[in-house]
Amino acid sequence: MRNQKPETRNQRIIKACFLLSIFYFLFSFGSSFAQSEIFFEVKAKKFSYTPNVIEVNKGDLVRVRLISEDVHHGFYVDGYGISTSAHPGQDGSLKFIADKPGRFCFRCSVTCGEFHPYMVGYLVVKPNSRFNIYAAAVILIGLGSLVIVFRKKENEQG
Repeated sequence: MRNQKPETRNQRIIKACFLLSIFYFLFSFGSSFAQSEIFFEVKAKKFSYTPNVIEVNKGDLVRVRLISEDVHHGFYVDGYGISTSAHPGQDGSLKFIADKPGRFCFRCSVTCGEFHPYMVGYLVVKPNSRFNIYAAAVILIGLGSLVIVFRKKENEQG
């Protein structure tokens, strides 16, 4: 057995911070794999969408089926640059990952009548609170473990 120097308190803190950062990055990569798939059926008619507000979490896989109830309509999502269109009896669809938090307009991309410019709705992408809760739990568990280890070491030395 070799004669090893005991670890200093700073070395233990550095190691603990390193381990916590590894856990944090593992959870951040894991959250993108554990995405939810959300499906919306959006009905378009002169000059509105139903529903006109779509709420999802960041990281969700969003599927939209566009149904036209009267004439040819489009569906373009600002900020994502994706679109589809639908004729009566021929649905349109699109699929994307909601990776940008915020509020984005979706609008009709096909001229469908005199009030076409007012045919808008909103996509609301909320922060992924589930990931934030898991990251906070990992950090709290790590800090709690550090406190327990340091108290044990102080009791053994004192």
